[in-house]
Amino acid sequence: MTIQIHAVRTTCPYCGVGCGVKATALPGGGATIEGDIDHAANRGRLCVKGSALGETLDLDSRLLHPAVRQGGALARASWDEALDTVAEGFARIIAEHGPDAVALYVSGQILTEDYYVANKFMKGYVGSANIDTNSRLCMSSAVAGHKRAFGEDVVPGCYEDFELADLIVLVGSNAAWCHPTLFQRIVKAKEARPDLQIVVLDPRRTATCELADLHLALKPGSDVALFNGLLAHLARSDAFDAHYVASHTTGLEAALDVANAGDDVARVCGLDPDDLQAFYDLFARTEKVVTAFSMGVNQSSSGTDKVNAIINCHLATGRIGRPGMGPFSLTGQPNAMGGREVGGLANMLAVHLDLDNAGHRDAVRTFWDAPRIADKPGLKAVDLFRAIEAGSVKAVWIMATNPVVSMPDADQVRRALAACELVVVSDVMASTDLAPYAHVALPALAWGEKDGTVTNSERCISRQRAFLPAPGEARADWRALCDVAQRMGYAGFNFDSAHAIFDEHARLSAWKNDDDGHRRAFRLDPLVGLSRAAYDALQPVQWPLNADGEGTARLFGSGGFSYPDRKARFIATGVRAPANVPCSEFPLVLNTGRLRDQWHTMTRTGKSPRLAGHAAEPFVDLHPHDALLAGVREGELARISSRWGAMVARVAHGGGIARGAAFVPIHWNGQTASDARVGALVNPAVDPVSGEPEFKHTPVRIEPFGVAWYGFIMSRHDLALDQVAHWTRVRGSGFIRYELAGRAPVTPDMARALLGAGDDADADADWIEYQDQSAGMLRAALLVDGRLEACLFVARVPDLPARAWLGGLFAAPELGPRERATLLAGRAVQAGPDPGPTVCSCFGVGRNTICAAIRAGDLQTPGQVTACLKAGGNCGSCIPEIKSLLHEVRFAAAAAA
Repeated sequence: MTIQIHAVRTTCPYCGVGCGVKATALPGGGATIEGDIDHAANRGRLCVKGSALGETLDLDSRLLHPAVRQGGALARASWDEALDTVAEGFARIIAEHGPDAVALYVSGQILTEDYYVANKFMKGYVGSANIDTNSRLCMSSAVAGHKRAFGEDVVPGCYEDFELADLIVLVGSNAAWCHPTLFQRIVKAKEARPDLQIVVLDPRRTATCELADLHLALKPGSDVALFNGLLAHLARSDAFDAHYVASHTTGLEAALDVANAGDDVARVCGLDPDDLQAFYDLFARTEKVVTAFSMGVNQSSSGTDKVNAIINCHLATGRIGRPGMGPFSLTGQPNAMGGREVGGLANMLAVHLDLDNAGHRDAVRTFWDAPRIADKPGLKAVDLFRAIEAGSVKAVWIMATNPVVSMPDADQVRRALAACELVVVSDVMASTDLAPYAHVALPALAWGEKDGTVTNSERCISRQRAFLPAPGEARADWRALCDVAQRMGYAGFNFDSAHAIFDEHARLSAWKNDDDGHRRAFRLDPLVGLSRAAYDALQPVQWPLNADGEGTARLFGSGGFSYPDRKARFIATGVRAPANVPCSEFPLVLNTGRLRDQWHTMTRTGKSPRLAGHAAEPFVDLHPHDALLAGVREGELARISSRWGAMVARVAHGGGIARGAAFVPIHWNGQTASDARVGALVNPAVDPVSGEPEFKHTPVRIEPFGVAWYGFIMSRHDLALDQVAHWTRVRGSGFIRYELAGRAPVTPDMARALLGAGDDADADADWIEYQDQSAGMLRAALLVDGRLEACLFVARVPDLPARAWLGGLFAAPELGPRERATLLAGRAVQAGPDPGPTVCSCFGVGRNTICAAIRAGDLQTPGQVTACLKAGGNCGSCIPEIKSLLHEVRFAAAAAA
C-alpha cells in the first residue's frame, strides 16, 4: 500500500512578516519544510529560522499531560482535575475579591481564535479587562500611535510599497536579522533599481546597514527630536501637501509649533550636521517614501511619541496610502496583529472598538449576550505583575509566553508569581523558567499541531493549519479556555472548532460597524458564514475586504480616516529624555534585541543545532574603549549590572557599538544558561500612553567576572553543573555542548564527576585524560563501548580547541585508534582549518572559510562568495555579514600592503 504524503500550506510561527510555508509530515515523524511560492508575503522565500522549522518538531521536553501542584511538586493529573482546579480557583477568587482579582497574560504566539476566546472570557464574562499580552512589550506603542493619528489601529500600507518606493527609511529596525524575508525583498529591489535609496536610523551599525546608502547613528532615545526636525524642515522646504493636509487632517499647527521650538537637532541626536541635512533633503524631495519602524521605536518610554512624530511627516506630505509610500510598523510576533484585532490588550475591546466608549461596550456586550462587560482598562503588563506581587491580583493564567525571562525587571516577576495564590500555565514545554511557579500546567498545541488564523504586519490574514497529530493530551488554547468558562457557568463558549470561533469574530467585526457615525476599517463582512470547507481553504487576504471578498492593499490615500470627521490627527510630540539616564554608578546604556538565528526565549529555535552555530552563547557587545575602562577583554566573561538585576555574558567587539553603549541579545533563559536573563536587568519604566517598557535604554555597568579557567564539555546526556561558576547549554547534532567557566581548579576527579564517570561508571567505559598543571590545562574523554560519550577541555584562557571537529566525532559508532590518539588534541592530524563561527546557517559555512575564500579568489561581491561556497545562496539572511567580511578582508589586505 502506497502512503500518500501531501504538503500542507500554513504560516511561519516566527516574526510578523507572516511567511507562507509548505509543510509535509514524514511517516517516521517530523516534516520537510519549504516556502510557499503562492503566498504574497514571501513568494517562496524563507529565512534560516523558517527553513529549520522541521528540526524543531520533536517532542523532547514537551509538556504532554496536565499537571497540578501537590505537596510542592507538579503531579500528573487528568484534564478534568486540572480544569476543575482552574475553574474553582478563578470562581472562588472572583466571588471573594471581585473580577479584577484575576487576570490573563497571553501572547502573540497564540492564534486569533485563541485570542478571541480569551478576550471574550475576561472582558465579557469575568467582567474585567485584566487581560494583557506579551505584545505589550513589542508593538503597543505602534497601536497607540496609530489610534492617536488615524482613530484606529491600522497599518496603511503593504509590503509591495517597499518595492515601489524611491526611499526606504528604516528606523530602529535591524530588518536584515529580525524580518529577513521582507529585507530580502528590499535587497532585490535595490539590485533592480540602484537609485532606490536606503537610510537606516539606528544607534548600532547592524547587518541592515550593509545595504544602506546612509546610516545615521543617532543617540539612543532621540528619535522624536530627529523627526520633529524633519517636520520643521519639510515646512521650510515647501514640501507639505497643502491640499491633503487641509482636506484630511487637523492639528498641524500645534505639531509644527512644537517641532519649530526644538533645539539644535544634530547636537541633540549626536549626528554630523551634514549627514542629517542630507537625510532631510532626500526625504523632502522624494515623493515615494516608506518609513518602516520596529522595536527601536516602540520599546521606549516615549515610544508612542516616536511613532506619531514619524506619522506626522507622512501626513504633512500626503505620503500615505498610495503606492510606494507611508509609515509602516514592522510587527515583532506572528500574530501580534491578530491579537490587536480581537482586543487582546488590556485597554482595547474586540474588533477595534474602544473600551472607554459606552456605546462600544454595549455593542460588544449585546453581541456576546454577556452578563457583564469590563468598563475600564485593565492592568498593562508591567503593572499587572506589580499588582500580583502586591496581592491585589490573586490568580493569573499565562499562555504561550515566559514572563520570568521576557519581562523587564524579571526578578520582580519571579517574586510576584512566587506570592501568587493561583498561577495557571498553558505551554508546550515542561521545563521553563515559568514552570516552577505553576500551580496548574496545561499542555498546549504547538505550531504544526494547532489550527486557526494569524494576521501579519500588512493586515494579511493567513491560515495556520495542522499537519501533525496532537501529541499526548495536548489541547488547543481556545479549547482549554472554553472548558474552564463552561465550568464557571458561562454560556457563550460552546465552540466546537476554530472555524466556529472565526465566524463569530467575523460577524462581530461587522456588527453595528457604522452606528456611531463612522465606519471602522477593520471588518470581515465577506468572510461571515464561511463553511468549514471554505475556512479550511481560506487564502491569504488583507483586511478590510470589499463586497466581493477581495482584500485592500492600502488605506487613507484619499483620506477616510476612522475618526468621526474622517480626518487624521497631527500629534504634538515634545522631546523627552529617557526615563533613566546613565550616571557614575551605571555609565553605559544597554540596548537589547534579537539575533538572526534565534527567536524569543529559544524554546523552539533552541532545538535546532544548525541555528546554534551563528551565536552559541550570550554576549555583551561593547566598544573596545568601554571594555578597556571596565577592565574586561574580548572573549572573556563579564558581569552586566543595573539597578534591577545582573547577568553574565561573553565580551564581544562586533564593531557596531558606539562608545557609551552596550548590546545584549534577549534569548537566553534558565535552561540554556546559568545567569543570562537580560530581562532581569531591563529598566521597567514604561511609555505613559502605551505602557510599553524601555527595553532599549537601561543604565548599566560592566565588571570582570573573575574565573580561574574556561572550558567546554560535549556530552550525549544532560549534565549537572553545580560546581562551575558559569555555563551555557547548546544543542549539537547528537550531543549537548556546555561552555563553562569556573573558579575552583578542575582536578581529574572533578572532571570525572562532571562527565558522569564516577566509581560506579559503566564497566565498559574507557577514561582518557591529559593534564598540564603548569599551564592550567586539563583534557579528558569518556568512551563507552568505543563510542565517544563525553569530553571536557579546560584552560586558563578562553583559547580552546575548535568545537566543529570534536562535535563530528559523536556521529561515529566507534572511535578508532587514530581518532583516540588525536581526541585530546582537539583536532585531527590532517583536519582542515577551523571554519570559525557560522555565518551561513543554511549551508553551514563559517567565517574563517569565507575569509579564506575571499583572499584566495580575490572575491569582490557576495554573489562571487555564493558561487564559490554556496553561502548566501538560500535564504539570503547572511548576505549582510558576507558584505561586511568582504570589506574587512579588503581593509586588512590594504593595511598590510
